[in-house]
Amino acid sequence: MPEIEHAKYSRLENAIYKGSNVALLTQHGKENVVTPILAAAIGCDVVLVTGFDTDQLGTFTRDIPRAGTQIEAARKKARIGMDLAHLPLGLASEGSFGPDPFTGLFPLNVEMLVWIDDTLGIEVVGVASGRTNFSHLLAANWEQAETFARATDFPEHGMVVRPHHEDDSRVRKGIADWASLREAFFWACGEADNGCAFLESDVRAHMNPMRMEIIASATRDLARKLCTPCPICNTPGFQIVERIPGLPCEDCDSPTRDTRADIHRCARCGHQVTLERPEKAAPAGHCDWCNP
Repeated sequence: MPEIEHAKYSRLENAIYKGSNVALLTQHGKENVVTPILAAAIGCDVVLVTGFDTDQLGTFTRDIPRAGTQIEAARKKARIGMDLAHLPLGLASEGSFGPDPFTGLFPLNVEMLVWIDDTLGIEVVGVASGRTNFSHLLAANWEQAETFARATDFPEHGMVVRPHHEDDSRVRKGIADWASLREAFFWACGEADNGCAFLESDVRAHMNPMRMEIIASATRDLARKLCTPCPICNTPGFQIVERIPGLPCEDCDSPTRDTRADIHRCARCGHQVTLERPEKAAPAGHCDWCNP
């Protein structure tokens, strides 16, 4: 299998999508970051699709649970948008939130942006992750609520309020000013048996600038992949599909779990290439022998 430099691929450009219309189904303003990045990178025209309530597919406020995995939800959104717009090209994003898997010390947002091309029969996925402000508090008085809100960058980042506890079905979303937050807080306390209000960050894209930044990063990742054509059939999206561990330890030369090489594959013709990483050794701190 030929050895080639990864940089060779990263510089390639593909004009196959220049002037093409691609459907984007969203009701939370994601087009504001997705459209200019893709227009500059591949020259496509993003068509905003409305007329479908994407909350039916699941909400971060848990009133409607998401069915399936994150990527499955993104695919479903893209397909609905393509059907409504009668286009063979579609994209959609889906986010997830949880603790940082490495340290568990801060909340992490992972964004997936899926691109579907029914003409070529391919799917390309942009991915990005980063620290976010997904926080919550059960507040018994306004002073606690105000302190929490300031700590989570309210009102730049929106707030969600509900009575009693995190799973109460009575909920107020999209709170983005102090008067509305105060009114919602005392409403929730009045409705709750325990006299408390449950406050949490509104992580819908249009209410959360930190999430919008991660969506923008996922869009740039997607653009890079769409600008990387297969060296055999010229199909966009020649991308990493598997990482091979085994980078040797800098001290004892034993294989570590750090990535040694990446396998790039074409989604259309199946051509693949294994590219060695430029790093020659892994830090001893990553070695199971030197640092058990």
